[in-house]
Amino acid sequence: MKKVILAAMIAATLAGCASSGNKQLSKETETSVQSKIQEGKTTKTEVKTFFGSPDNVSYTDGGNEIWKYAFAKVKVDGTTFIPFYGLFHNGTNGTKKELTILFKNDTVEKYTMSESAINTKSGWAD
Repeated sequence: MKKVILAAMIAATLAGCASSGNKQLSKETETSVQSKIQEGKTTKTEVKTFFGSPDNVSYTDGGNEIWKYAFAKVKVDGTTFIPFYGLFHNGTNGTKKELTILFKNDTVEKYTMSESAINTKSGWAD
């Protein structure tokens, strides 16, 4: 029994958390982005300096550019590592940040920054 508990504790420690996306965005908040980006003034070059290359670039019908940045950090629920119980009740939780910027010519016309919770359940009973 002690070996099972020790194995579960080691697995929980090693699982930790995972992150993906734009690392510069991981440290940002709505307030910090607001201090860096000014609508009508900030240029594409300045945005690249702050956040790097965008994750996704698209265009509006009018030809304006849209840049998207995203970052997600998730942790595995501890119940995942409980023998047998983990088959029925497991998942992840964390946060996701998204920054979307609309450019008109070379300057920022509008932008949005959001942060939301991520919760997934993947057990047989969830």
